[in-house]
Amino acid sequence: MAILKIARMGHPILATPAALVSDPTAPEIRRLVNDMVETMADANGAGLAAPQVHVPLRVVVFQAPGALTEDPGLAGAEAFDHTASLTVLINPEIAVIDHVIEGGWEGCLSVPGLRGWVERPAHIRYRGFGLDGRVIERSARGFHARVVQHECDHLEGRLYPARMKDLSRLVFESEICHFLEPA
Repeated sequence: MAILKIARMGHPILATPAALVSDPTAPEIRRLVNDMVETMADANGAGLAAPQVHVPLRVVVFQAPGALTEDPGLAGAEAFDHTASLTVLINPEIAVIDHVIEGGWEGCLSVPGLRGWVERPAHIRYRGFGLDGRVIERSARGFHARVVQHECDHLEGRLYPARMKDLSRLVFESEICHFLEPA
């Protein structure tokens, strides 16, 4: 396994739609996923898409609370849970279940040092393939839904700042304390 270089905002690969993977079980896809997982862990990320590591394929990996359960108690989690189960999605598709929109602060390994307030559908269903070629289909809410949508945006050549309605809420991580409500 290897830690891969992460593309930063402005690199053309991040603005280009990714290609479908013809064989999710191919050895080179497994190697890519292993490297992506190691890279994500090294960078302390909640998710990573193949274009972020300069590979224009429709592959994402992520860890989100409730990724393997439908536990509504986990839906409102605001922080990355390092103990959450890892999910690999190849050729993912997303369907919005409920059009209620929920805002939240997002960061991105390709946009280091910044956070932005992004509004997204709060309840989705996603579908894709695992490394074994089997279909994975789940519904997600809260942070889980946010992570999946964020990573899949990368496959369409879109970064979270393009989703922001108010760029005055694009801030340096060191200044986000001015936007958070006191406990």
